[in-house]
Amino acid sequence: MKVIFVTGWVLSGIGKGIVAASVGAILKGMGHRVFCQKFDGYLNVDPGTMSPFQHGEVFVTEDGAETDLDLGHYERFLDTNLNKLSSFTSWKLYEEILERERKGIYLGGTVQIVPHLTDLVKEKIYLWAETWKNDISIVEIGGTVGDMENEYLLESARQIQQDLGRENVIFLHVTLLPFLGASKELKTKPTQHSVRTLMGYGISPDFLFIRADDPIPFDILEKTARACGILPHRVFPVPTADSIYRVPLQFENFELSHKIIEALGLEKRHCDLSKWEKLMENIQNSKEELHIAMVGKYNDLEDAYFSLNEGLRTAGYAKWKKVKLDFINATDIEEQGMELLTHVDGICIPGWFGDRGIEGMILAAKYARENAIPYLGICLGSQIMAIEFARNVLGITDANSEEFYPNGTHNIIRIMETQKGIMKKGGTMRLGTYDCIIQKGTLAEQLYRTIKTSERHRHRFEFDPAYRELMEKKGFVVSATSPDGQLAEIVELRDHPFMIATQAHPEFKSRPTAPHPLFLGFIEAMK
Repeated sequence: MKVIFVTGWVLSGIGKGIVAASVGAILKGMGHRVFCQKFDGYLNVDPGTMSPFQHGEVFVTEDGAETDLDLGHYERFLDTNLNKLSSFTSWKLYEEILERERKGIYLGGTVQIVPHLTDLVKEKIYLWAETWKNDISIVEIGGTVGDMENEYLLESARQIQQDLGRENVIFLHVTLLPFLGASKELKTKPTQHSVRTLMGYGISPDFLFIRADDPIPFDILEKTARACGILPHRVFPVPTADSIYRVPLQFENFELSHKIIEALGLEKRHCDLSKWEKLMENIQNSKEELHIAMVGKYNDLEDAYFSLNEGLRTAGYAKWKKVKLDFINATDIEEQGMELLTHVDGICIPGWFGDRGIEGMILAAKYARENAIPYLGICLGSQIMAIEFARNVLGITDANSEEFYPNGTHNIIRIMETQKGIMKKGGTMRLGTYDCIIQKGTLAEQLYRTIKTSERHRHRFEFDPAYRELMEKKGFVVSATSPDGQLAEIVELRDHPFMIATQAHPEFKSRPTAPHPLFLGFIEAMK
């Protein structure tokens, strides 16, 4: 069993997830079976109820786990579907420890962080590798080295290296190289302290990845290696790239694949990164700009819609278009009107919850419908499209959603039967992958090129089928449903060049080298 641990220091969001995903992409390019796992020290059960200002988007796996956005990086870079075994928080681990204690599994012994919690972490890592039968496990430890809440995770990692041997377990450490404007210097001292702190936990990093916004001179790398006791050829500069998809290629320029394989005692193989080279070629050749209005609640926080943003951008690259996302707060449309949308080539309304900005989103959907502007709705965006049509085409002026107006007379969006009476917010929505049946002769069939597909979901509310017949007579088409025909999965307008929306989240299945068909169709419609 081979394990690569990824740690970081100085600050969160430094790029551990991208480093882990890029290393995984390189190893996969060598033909290895690689999977990723992340452990977070916080006490939330998962990010499902956390504000996007705290943790960015909530990424949903095939089996319905609500996870950190780094899981999205792993899936996109590895082109592999992960699952619940890929994401653990301290609460999930503590909960299992407490359940075992209540069942008497510990035989009356004193339950402690060491060895019981650390052993459970090791158990999850071993179980995950055994279940997937992978060659190499990449395990990211969230937060930063030195965080009190993560200390037991570092101890678990140290023990795994001791159990399996240094030839089978290596540590990659990501740290910051700050630039002081006053003295015009890159400072290595924080990196030195981070390595010293890590060594205080009994861990000596094997590879060092130094983050900076600018190119890093060779003498800085050499100085860092010497001060930290790391082999010079294992210190890698990670300057901010023009695209995160360039990172695997940047690493391989320094022969990272051979150096990691050497450290793990594996046979050297050719590393095929041709699909990443092709992607970068497409990015460089994408000249024509397309402006897409992303009308949502978090116009100043790209991480809230990270997977969707990347899905749209990479779909653009596949068609040699440079997608420019204009993040427009829906409340601004309510206050300033349609002038905010007059310059855009397409409109996208992403998913989220709550009633803030809903009227602005409805106005945006109306603008797209009346002006034949390509429109793509995701989850909430599908509900918005239905509400707007009911109000302004059918004349049901008080059409709304039960989420926003529980006692409304014409709530064409209602809570699902399976969601009624549920009081807990976390982990209780319709989550994970569900099949849907696509109607022949629709735009959805044209885009998917099949009549059966599956998508990932994260929602509680659905289109009320009682309004379906009335709306379809006027050109609103339910073009895909659940297998039993009860739930509207995809809706579209018959007399519009491209106005389509899905209750699902296709962004979670889109890949940079294989964009989702809905995104590709959206890009093609903006000609």
